[in-house]
Amino acid sequence: MNALKVIAVLLIAAGLFGVVRGGFSYVTQTHKAEIGSMHFSVDEKQRIDFPLWASIGAIVAGTVLLVTARKP
Repeated sequence: MNALKVIAVLLIAAGLFGVVRGGFSYVTQTHKAEIGSMHFSVDEKQRIDFPLWASIGAIVAGTVLLVTARKP
């Protein structure tokens, strides 16, 4: 498998992930106070959303690249 086919498959997989999940979330931990042996921290949940048009565009671009990347 050449590099173009690998990139095409990755684009299709990323596009499908974006359509199915719509994005992903992660947690950042920030320490707010330390009093003696007590540690207070706050967990903040962050979310990154993928636009639907970008996900569909990645699927289309990956498909076009996969079709055109055939060996002659």
